[in-house]
Amino acid sequence: MAAEWGEPTEVLSSAQVAQRFDRWVSDLEHLAQSGTLHADEQRCLEHFLNVTQSQRPQLLYCYDVKGLPRTNNTMEGSIRSLKTRSRRVSGRKNWNSYLLRYGRSAAYYDAMAQERMSDQQVEQRLGRVRREYWRQARTEARQKQSVQLKMFRFKHHREQYLQRLEARWVQALADT
Repeated sequence: MAAEWGEPTEVLSSAQVAQRFDRWVSDLEHLAQSGTLHADEQRCLEHFLNVTQSQRPQLLYCYDVKGLPRTNNTMEGSIRSLKTRSRRVSGRKNWNSYLLRYGRSAAYYDAMAQERMSDQQVEQRLGRVRREYWRQARTEARQKQSVQLKMFRFKHHREQYLQRLEARWVQALADT
């Protein structure tokens, strides 16, 4: 089976990728300890190794989830197709308002639609999620969406946003 453009030709398990990754990081650590690098190169490599080690679980996560894009090109293609579908649905040229309304969950909605899951299958899948995890995820998503919405309002409707904010400050001072 020929791989699509941007797709790896072999399917790797997360254990295989972790082994390759750890070997590569070990080689970089030896290079950092060799003393052959210039001061700037040494500083940059040490920073890279620190960040890479702290982010290791997230870097390898895509290999544990079937269907999750593994390369940046594939991920960009997935995002592009999601944006295209949302523009077709909404009839707008820009998908920012769609993203602001549905937030990060737009990708989940799209994945479920592509899997052609029935309502019962969706309910069964969601029923396996513990309530406290769902509440925590919902709170985090609402907070992040609120931050995005505030940034959008400040960028695109700055005067109105600042006037409302000043009015709230005046009201808060009057209430105290």
